[in-house]
Amino acid sequence: MTVTCCIRYEIDPFQRDAFEAYARNWLSIIPACGGDLLGYFLPHEGANDVALALISFESLAAYEAYRARLKADPAGAANFAMAQERRFIRSERRIFLTPVAQTSVAP
Repeated sequence: MTVTCCIRYEIDPFQRDAFEAYARNWLSIIPACGGDLLGYFLPHEGANDVALALISFESLAAYEAYRARLKADPAGAANFAMAQERRFIRSERRIFLTPVAQTSVAP
């Protein structure tokens, strides 16, 4: 069963460019660590301080293995450190989703 991790970020809207750089850094890191990156999304209309990321995995066990690889990855650690240093992420929350059959392009 495929699961998708939806990360909801509360960001500093005055550091949008920093968050965008952070998101772009994950383009190679996430797949190398075992995640299927569906995308990062910045606010366009409405609230200007909410961004999202969607990353799919074969299972919750695959997600746990990914998290362990991510923590050990030097590029991942550097990206996390940059976010902590620059403080453009105020908070983040994760939820895990599964697709409703025949309503999405997910397998």
